[in-house]
Order: sequence, then structure tokens, then C-alpha cells
Amino acid sequence: MNFSELKVLRPDLAFIAHWIPQQAHVLDVGCGDGVMLDYLQTDKQCSGYGIEIADPQLLVCARRGISVIQQDMEKGLGIFADNSFDAVLCLSSLQMMKHVESLLRDIARVGNEAIVSFPNFGYWPHRTALLRGKMPVSKALPYEWYDTPNVRCATIYDFADLASDVGLDVLECVALHEGKPINFLPNLRGSLAVFRLKKK
Repeated sequence: MNFSELKVLRPDLAFIAHWIPQQAHVLDVGCGDGVMLDYLQTDKQCSGYGIEIADPQLLVCARRGISVIQQDMEKGLGIFADNSFDAVLCLSSLQMMKHVESLLRDIARVGNEAIVSFPNFGYWPHRTALLRGKMPVSKALPYEWYDTPNVRCATIYDFADLASDVGLDVLECVALHEGKPINFLPNLRGSLAVFRLKKK
């Protein structure tokens, strides 16, 4: 997969990919269908693994030639030593975890850097839905309240506080909407929050 294909398929991942250096050793926690690792291996000569629990996604990863480990992320990353990876990705997965703080600490432990993304609950259509007395449904949060896999809702400011609490420096924080950075009022106008983090 090349960059143009990734940008069409997943513009958010195309933006995030520029933070990953050539030939980096990468762990993608909650890798889904493996499209990010596919791009990083093909276009940036990266190595590494994905972690995924869902059988259908594992099959797609295998077809892409991705090295993937079937594991529940809630059980942590104990199979990996400290600083095993140049970068650990957790893209649109952290909000599905019950134990966000412990997983974030583990991500920081095994990687020199971490990149985390999640739907921004501070995005203005989400706020508007709540003001109308309804749980938000959008491209960023496409599920109804009763069938959502998301168990945590956070804003950009919430996550920045958590990162500091667990001993992480925020190297970069970007709010995206449809893959494009939002510079003006990012917590209000960005549907996806993306953080690049490093241990203090």
C-alpha cells in the first residue's frame, strides 16, 4: 500500500504516518484490519507486530502479510520487554478499554514513543447532541449508546491531563477532522484527537 492509497482509505492514518520514521520497529495495539502496518511495512520499511482480538480482523491482517498476535489488550503488554519498540500505536482503540490508565502506562513502557488517537468528545456536534438530551452519533462516534464499543469518552484536555498523570510528555497534540489538522479551537472543531507522547 502506498501513501496515496492510505490517504484515500484512511486520511487520519495518513496524517499520523508522518510521525513514524523509516525502518522503525512498531507495535500497533488494536491494529484492526492492519492497514496502518501494511503501509508502514511497504512504504517505510518498518517492522513490528499488531495486536488484535477479533477473528475477522486477524484474517484480514494475515491476508495483508501482517505479523499479528491475538490478544486482549486489557491483559496488558507483558509479553514485551521495556523499550522494545521505537513507536507504539493505539489508534482509535484506547476509548474501548476499561482500564485506560494501566494500558497507557504499559504502552509507554514498551515504546520509546507512543501515538494515541481517540474520538474527541469535545467536538461541537457531540456537545450539541448532549445539549439536546441525546448521546452523540457522528462519523467519529458512529454507534448508538446501546451498541457502542466505546466505554470511555474523553476530550483533548482530559487526555492531556491523564498523560501528565502517568508520566508522559506530550510532544505533539493535533485535532483532526476528516484527516485534516484543525488549528483554530481544536477541542471544539476536531473530531479526532491525536497525541504523540514520550516518557518524561
